[in-house]
Amino acid sequence: MYKKMIPVLLASSVVLSGCLEQNSPGTTNSSAAPATLAVKKENAVASVNGIYISKETLNNLEMEIMQRTRGQAIPKDKLIEELVQRELLAQQATAIKLENSPEFLKQLHNIKQSLLSQAALKYYIDNNPLTDDALKAEYEAKMGVQKTEYKARHILVKTEDEAKAVIAELAQGADFSELAKTKSTGPSGPQGGDLGWFTADRMVPPFSEAVIALENGKSTAAPVQTQFGWHVILREESREQTPPPFESVKEQIRPMLQRQQIQDYMADLRAKAKVEILTDAPEAADPTPEPVVETPAEPAAE
Repeated sequence: MYKKMIPVLLASSVVLSGCLEQNSPGTTNSSAAPATLAVKKENAVASVNGIYISKETLNNLEMEIMQRTRGQAIPKDKLIEELVQRELLAQQATAIKLENSPEFLKQLHNIKQSLLSQAALKYYIDNNPLTDDALKAEYEAKMGVQKTEYKARHILVKTEDEAKAVIAELAQGADFSELAKTKSTGPSGPQGGDLGWFTADRMVPPFSEAVIALENGKSTAAPVQTQFGWHVILREESREQTPPPFESVKEQIRPMLQRQQIQDYMADLRAKAKVEILTDAPEAADPTPEPVVETPAEPAAE
């Protein structure tokens, strides 16, 4: 009974090479691949006109599909049928000499360029591994320094006069949390102005400076202005933030540092190359983008 091709069609180089595998260098079939791809019968899952499809090709296809479908497995017989049908099509394409068509050659060139660029990056990374010293230095720079965390509330209003009125009510014994619920225009208002725990670097400067200057349990005696409006701030508590141990975050630091390593490598290659942009498009931006600084909707990350 005819089996339909499975709906997952992968174009990876591993699968494509598997579809062209052969049983021996001397095969006379028109789709014969280089001798380096020779597959022995004992290592094959199927044969199509004398061309063997390897177990490795099947395993690679199975793993790729599971990655793309987040662990959903497909029966092996369907995967084998998929590979058989691909090999049939590959042999037919070779028989009618489609590999010489301009469209095929253009796509083959694009695939080759992509694989070569990936291979070059892999070669560079393999030959320039990140040392523990480099990872430790990044850890110390980004998270190894102990920071103070603050727990605070605030009341955000539009004008300085409104903020002064709030301060006057607090001086008469009004509850900060209740005032925030009725007067604050910020997203934290319904929660009594609660901003939770944060470090000063997560705030806009005027706000963080005011929090640092306060004592625990004290509120600002004068309104604090930021681009969001006027604030009355209550610093409730503070504590020293202990950074996580280096070993527990080392592997989280690695990809970040590796991206920077690759950016530096690409910048070096570009600096040494003669690059001429031949289109009428606007002048290209600097290939090394500047870091993006996120601005929160309120002084703290609410």
